[in-house]
Amino acid sequence: MTQRTFLGRSGAALTTLQLSLIVCPAFILNGYNQANIGGYLTESSWVATFPELDTINTTGAIKSHNSTIQGLTVAVLILGGLFGSLSCSYTGDKFGRRAIISAAGVCTLIGEVLEASAFSLAQFIVGRFILGIGVGQIISMVPVWISETSSAKHRGQHGVLVGVFTCLGYLLESWINLGFFEFHTGSVTWRPPVAIPTVLSVLLMIAIWFLPESPRWLAMRNQSDQAKSVISALKGLPENSVEVDAELTGIEHSLESTSTEKLSNILRNGEDKLGYRFFLCMLLQFYQQWSGTNLVSVYMPIIFQTNLGMSAELSKILSASALTWKFISSFASFFCIDRFGRRALFMISGAGMSTCMIVLAIATSFPSSNHSAQIAAGFFLFLFSTFVPIGFLGANFLYPTEIAPIRLRVAMSSISVAHHWMWNFVISLVTPVAVDTIGYRFYIVFGVIGATIPVVVYFLFPETKGRNLEEINMMFRDSPSVWATVRFAQTRPIALPQEYEKEEAPVHEEDATAHEPAALKQV
Repeated sequence: MTQRTFLGRSGAALTTLQLSLIVCPAFILNGYNQANIGGYLTESSWVATFPELDTINTTGAIKSHNSTIQGLTVAVLILGGLFGSLSCSYTGDKFGRRAIISAAGVCTLIGEVLEASAFSLAQFIVGRFILGIGVGQIISMVPVWISETSSAKHRGQHGVLVGVFTCLGYLLESWINLGFFEFHTGSVTWRPPVAIPTVLSVLLMIAIWFLPESPRWLAMRNQSDQAKSVISALKGLPENSVEVDAELTGIEHSLESTSTEKLSNILRNGEDKLGYRFFLCMLLQFYQQWSGTNLVSVYMPIIFQTNLGMSAELSKILSASALTWKFISSFASFFCIDRFGRRALFMISGAGMSTCMIVLAIATSFPSSNHSAQIAAGFFLFLFSTFVPIGFLGANFLYPTEIAPIRLRVAMSSISVAHHWMWNFVISLVTPVAVDTIGYRFYIVFGVIGATIPVVVYFLFPETKGRNLEEINMMFRDSPSVWATVRFAQTRPIALPQEYEKEEAPVHEEDATAHEPAALKQV
């Protein structure tokens, strides 16, 4: 039987194509569009176009009011992301993973065009909301799609690439913003940078249709023949191979065992421990925001300029440099996640971020004229950017797709991502006001919350490294209790894939008895 290909590729080559054409542009869009507004808030042309957001040339009550509007404008993208993520809980299973990823490309394209052409704050806000819908769909659906089309051996690496490419998006935006700020004047300092990612949006909405649909979604829609064909292409094996049949059988068995699962069940434990799994998904996204990750990524130029008293130009240079270092650091999780596991990365990342936030609070409590405190604050902002991508810029989106059962995978993942957007909205809304009012005390909150991450992960988060998605589901079902799940996962052996010979030696009729079991020979 023949083996199917996509764009002439199968196996590892097809996986590389998926990562290059979908995961890369999708999460560059995510990082770029989340970070872009932070670098424009102090530019003269931006302030002239949107005077309602001016916190540089205003004081007193007007500055306080504009800070609130500024926070709301930044947070509109998050509101769109919240809506986009929640919509995936229904549309992802109804229309398929590819259709929603393509729709995300359309939404980001429309949003970017509206933003880049805006001459009023109202148009910019509408564009930012639509852009947020697309980004929310990206964060909810792409990790599910890549998780469901990856092997257990490399699923961790493929999953954390979303963090690597998100960091790349932050990096590109910061240096592009700096470049236009340095060499141009007027609205050209911000309109072209806003419009640049439209190229990636077009690529995303078209390229996905040339790549495979999730075989698990196809099986769930009773399209087993197509699912088998896709599995064949992903594994690079003929459709009639034993490995392909075994994979499809495992998926179908998982579907049968979860046939009675409903969305309402995620609030109850029961045999499948859905409430426990859902809690882990939600808690992970809460930690992602309340450890300070988006605070630093979006508002780093403001922190350097407002808290540390640096010039606008120096603030942009340091912010771009810190995000470049963050991108480089993100490769640590790529090389470590399938070697040391998810739990280790979460604990190391949480402890490191907490330490950096506490020291940042201490350093920024000194007057901005204190040069030593400025150096310390800058150093720990860079160090914070080292710890973030280790566990909370990719693995936090991967883990929910791993622990959710197949029939509720999209729903649980999208709702947890919506929870991520909700806290993102709160932080984006209050940060400008908090930085202007309570200053360094704001960072203490993030430091204290981050300190709880290693403890909670150690006791509640079971390891998923090396297990296929169906095996992880059975691990939760078979564990004796919620509190015993972590220990149960540590003692339960990983089911190793069976080894098959590609070709069997021909058996001649006269030698047939040589291949019979001993019991038959005796008969």
